[in-house]
Amino acid sequence: MDKYFLKILIIGFIAGLCNGIFGSGGGTILVPAMVFLLDIRENKSHATAIAVILPLSIISSVFYISSNKVNWNITYQVAIGSTIGGYIGSRILNKFSDVTLRKIFGFSMIAAALRLVL
Repeated sequence: MDKYFLKILIIGFIAGLCNGIFGSGGGTILVPAMVFLLDIRENKSHATAIAVILPLSIISSVFYISSNKVNWNITYQVAIGSTIGGYIGSRILNKFSDVTLRKIFGFSMIAAALRLVL
């Protein structure tokens, strides 16, 4: 068993909990946790977080769909844009250094936090 198994399990639990409650957790929880607690490089952390978001999203989506909480018109439109953006983003991820990627990620987290607070 991996020596980090319990730590990884706890990180995953927290990310899943945040995803279920806030619709966020893959990037906001997993990326910093993998970088600072598991010592995984920035670009691998981002790519791994994206891969982990799939099962998180499936579980949360099943619950929200069964509870009739999904606005399908917006879902379809956002899915088109996010699919295109996700493709482009995954193609350019490795073009950024870890330092640059960390700055971009940090700035986006600060901007999101300020938007929520103000």
